[in-house]
Amino acid sequence: MSEQEQKVPALPSSTSLIVTLAVVAMLSGLLVVVVYEYTKPIIAENQRIATERAIFKVLPKAVSRLTFRVENGQLIPSDDKAEGELIYAGYDQQGHLVGVALHAAAQGYQDTVKLLYGYDPFSGCITGFDVLKSTETPGFGTQISTNAEFLANFVCLVAKVDGEQSALLHEIKTVRHGNKKHPWEIDAISGSTITSNAVGRMLNQSGQSLHPVIARNLIQLQQAASNPSE
Repeated sequence: MSEQEQKVPALPSSTSLIVTLAVVAMLSGLLVVVVYEYTKPIIAENQRIATERAIFKVLPKAVSRLTFRVENGQLIPSDDKAEGELIYAGYDQQGHLVGVALHAAAQGYQDTVKLLYGYDPFSGCITGFDVLKSTETPGFGTQISTNAEFLANFVCLVAKVDGEQSALLHEIKTVRHGNKKHPWEIDAISGSTITSNAVGRMLNQSGQSLHPVIARNLIQLQQAASNPSE
């Protein structure tokens, strides 16, 4: 055996391998934090813009709006950066309340579907919605924002509050396509039942929680535009 063949490269020690892996992990973690901190305000601003656009889409008669945070059944004047459940009250040029916009979310076929919907507390109707987030299958789940028959459910989807102002008078539910009998039911999209059901669940959950709060604080909402400091 030659002298050249006898020379075998020394393997790195386990300590040096561990140190190298630790350095790589630390640098990777640091990179993730830097990217997150850099993109966080950009994402937040994009979400703010999307929400602002959606508010005036679901409240087409509104020319101004105020934000309130729900706390222990009360409505606290707030801003869009506040934590917790937020509602957006829309007002016309005379300062009259024309409706409120509310968030709703539920699990769809692939991921969570998030909506902002308009609610008229005077008629007790949900009057429309805008999709803030959806990764549902194109052509099926996304039909919730394009299918004319489905959108017809929201000309006035009844979501009235009961006499005790503690819950909805009727549970909002999605029924099979063509089986709608009551104005608080949602006629599902044929071939997109899972996403249609998600819309029904999220609106019922939001309605049961927030519509009674709105009813109990309706006078405050009506007067807020003329008393912005309240």
